[in-house]
Formats: sequence, C-alpha cells, structure tokens
Amino acid sequence: MTELIRKTVGDLLAEKALEMPDHDALVYPDRGLRYSYREFNSYCEKLAKGLMALGIEKGENVAVWASNIPEWVSLQYGTGKMGAVLVTVNTNYRSAELEYLLRQSDATTLFLIEDYKGNSYIDTIYELCPELETSKPGQLESKRLPLLKNVIVFSEKKYNGAYNWSDVMNMSGEISDEALRQRTSTLEPDDVINMQYTSGTTGFPKGVMLTHSNLTNNAYNIAHCMKLTDQDRLCIPVPFFHCFGCVIGTLAAVSVGATMVPVQEFDPEVVLRTVEQEKCTALHGVPTMFIAELNHPNFENYDLSTLRTGVMAGSNCPVEVMKNVMNKMNMSEITICYGQTEASPVITQTRTDDQVTLRVETVGRALPNVEVKIVHPGTTQEVPYDQQGELCTRGYHVMKGYYKNPDATRDAIDEDGWLHTGDLAVMDSNGYCRITGRLKDMIIRGGENIYPREIEEFLYTHPKVLDAQIVGVPDEKYGEEVMAWIILKDGVTATAEEIKEYFKGKISHHKIPRHIFFTEAYPMTASGKIQKFKLREESINLLTH
Repeated sequence: MTELIRKTVGDLLAEKALEMPDHDALVYPDRGLRYSYREFNSYCEKLAKGLMALGIEKGENVAVWASNIPEWVSLQYGTGKMGAVLVTVNTNYRSAELEYLLRQSDATTLFLIEDYKGNSYIDTIYELCPELETSKPGQLESKRLPLLKNVIVFSEKKYNGAYNWSDVMNMSGEISDEALRQRTSTLEPDDVINMQYTSGTTGFPKGVMLTHSNLTNNAYNIAHCMKLTDQDRLCIPVPFFHCFGCVIGTLAAVSVGATMVPVQEFDPEVVLRTVEQEKCTALHGVPTMFIAELNHPNFENYDLSTLRTGVMAGSNCPVEVMKNVMNKMNMSEITICYGQTEASPVITQTRTDDQVTLRVETVGRALPNVEVKIVHPGTTQEVPYDQQGELCTRGYHVMKGYYKNPDATRDAIDEDGWLHTGDLAVMDSNGYCRITGRLKDMIIRGGENIYPREIEEFLYTHPKVLDAQIVGVPDEKYGEEVMAWIILKDGVTATAEEIKEYFKGKISHHKIPRHIFFTEAYPMTASGKIQKFKLREESINLLTH
C-alpha cells in the first residue's frame, strides 16, 4: 500500500511549478505554444480569478465543449484552483444531447469552440437559447436552460450575448491574489471537481461525480505503473473530455512533472510528426488509433526512436496490434489499462516489465490501494480463480456517485462500497485479469454462452481482417445467433464464405458467425468506444428488411 495523495488538482500543479519552474509543462508544436510549469501555473491562477470574477462559486458546474485546445487544459487546472466543477462535454454531441447534459448537470456556464468537424457549436447554442441573441454577456435568461447564465466562446470574434476567452482572462484583474488564496484554502480533496457523462453505450448518459482525491491518486498511480517521470514527454491524441485524455493524459503527466504534448484532433500523421518533432517518450491511444498510425502510408518516414511507454486502453487490444506497437513503434514498455469513468477511470493496469503475453492477454492487475474481486453476477459471492464472473472494485478511485441519480448510484455501488462494473472477467492467482465481455454483450445461442471477445480475437488472426466486432442477433431457432462485422485491410477483398471457411476446424461450430457483413467503419462514441448496441440495432435492421 502506498500513501494516498491528499491534494487538490490545483495544488498538484502549484507544487510542480515550485519544484521545476522552468521545465516544459504544456507544448503545442503546431501553435508554437510552450509553457513552463511556472508560466502554466500562473496562467491557470489568472484564469481562476477570471472565473471568480464571472461570479462562479465553489461547487458550481461549468461545462466545456471543445476539442483538445490549450484553453481546455487551462480550464482543468483553473477550476481545480477555485473549486468549480468542470463538466466535460462530448465533442460529437448534437443539440438534443447538449440540452440534456446542460439541463441534467445544472451547468451555469458553457465554454465552447465555434465548430468541430463541420458541426457549428455556435448555431447549436443559439438554437437552444435564442434569447442569447439579445442578452448581455453573463445575463442569459433562457427558457429551455434556466440555470445557464454565461456563454464563453474560444474565439476573438464577438458573438451576441457571449463573452470570449480574452474577456474572462481580462476580468482576472477584478479579483485579488488574496481572494484566490482564500478560495483555494476552502477546497477539500474530497470535493467533487469533475463531472463526466458516461459514454452512453447503454441508455441515457449519467453524470459521474469525481473528486480531487479520485483523480489525483488515480493519475499518479497510472504514471507510476508506466514509469512516467519528469524526464518524459507525453503525446496525448485522445480526447480531453474523456478520462483517458484528462486523467491518464494531462493529470498523470502533471502528477510527476512530465511534459504534456496534446494533439488537438486525432490525425495519425499529425501524431507521428508530433512524436518525432517533440521527441516524445510516451504516447496514448485506443487500439483504433494505433492501428491507423501503424497503417499510415508514411509511417516509415517518421523517427519514433524516442518512444518507450504509454497507455493503450478503451477497448480490447488485438495481439498483433500490441506486438507491432512494441516492435515497430519502439514502445517496449507500453501498458494496458482497464477501467471506466465511474472508477476515475483506471482499475487495473499492466506493468512495464510484464511479459508480452500478460500485456496482450490481460488488462493487468489492480493499481496500488485498489481492490478487485470477481463475483457471481448479481451477487456479492466471489468465484474461484480462473472462473468467470463480474468484476467489482473498491477504493479511493470509486466515484462519489451519479449526479442527482441516487437509484443508479445504489445499483452501481453496493453497501460495502464495491463498484459493480458490469464487465465479465477472469482473475488468475497473481491478480491479473482478463476481460471476457460485458454482462449485456454475452450471446446465448441454444443454451450455449458465447463471448464475443473470443471470436473477435480469432478473427484478428485472419490475414485480410483489420478489425472485427461480434454481436448477437435474435434467432427463431436458437434464441440468438452470432453476427460478425468486419473491416478488411486496404486493397483486399473477401467473401462471407471465405471467412466462415477460416473458422472450420479451429473453433466450435456454434461460435462460427451465421451472418457476416463487411463495413468500412463502426458506430463510435467520440472517445473511440465502439457502440455495440448501435451495431446490434443495425444488424437487426439489415436482417429483417
């Protein structure tokens, strides 16, 4: 057991600014932006005062809807210094989802970029709040969003009813250093400081309340497991609005004084170029990102020799992909993380010196100060080693609860403080876990339990298959049947018969997909998680029409 950190997110940054004032904290090579820890900490303090000048109180919810821009990182630490709760908004959201989130979270303030991937965020907010057109900045009276008062646009362009970023930074002069110190002194490590809405791979998103203590400890332990130090430079192409970006990414880096090198919007070549330019030693990504980098036509042109460590997480990592990342990208110490937003997010992680087999076949073992057990689904009764059950976890990392949703909180966290993840797993006698599926993903065909992961892993061994996803579809005879969605490698073709032939004699007959469809992309959440429920809906649609 290591000692828990009892610091706020803001204190963590301030401490590093004292320890290593001239060390690079935040670098955006494409913008020519470089902040040392001293400069970044001062900037975040100035922002904290600007937020106080807006009238934002401790515990008030402020939302940010933006890609990985520098201001996002500043907001993470600025709110961490003055106690507002940062509500992170998925960049793929459209008006109905944004309205739901702003209403459900009671957000009083929204920070937003002008547009993203052809979607005008400005048009969206005026559509939701037409009153903004005629409002004074900071005095919005919206019928649909009665609590929303402040809209701040990350732009120098003026928009009716809204402030822009420089307005907020300029307001900081209205608040004294002493007033900020007083505010900071009232913050407690167990205060909620961040709220993330679960990806919604099932049902309506829920607001996960995370505390300073949840986040700082999780970030530090992740960094420790990947041997990240102040000598490292971490490239972060995963979205900030998700725990992967703002905990495993920015916060893990700051917890040890490493340099943050974000990529504003994922592009495989931009990632490769950034790693080379900034001599990054660490890189994060979901498997689809690493696949895109490895398969980029200019991959061989980039020098990735500085890379050493990083995190792959978000979905199952195919064995071949892991081997290529370790060998071709020089990431010999890459680690695999498993977790969920409700756990701040990481529960288990492989270690840098784990054998390759452990890194591809398992999601590692519990982080320090984290408990993990495998139980019979629907009970609290543990199963023996090497037997499948639901993974449960307990410790400093478990969320405070779902915002304004005590029933869902009770469903997720039992009376003894165990978070029930809804994930099926097997644990060996050394504590290493394999995730074998979702409780809801399991396919039951004629009484046989089929776990999609097993079939997906087998399909990855086919020389023509780039990616594969398995879902269950209703079937009159067997109750459910197996359906495969396959993305082929560039320049190859294949037939369903050819794929089925590949299975024969190698995998049980009942596990061979009855239906096979080829596609070019899967429905994804913005954080790179494949939405299996949408694939399933699409499958049923195809089969019934």
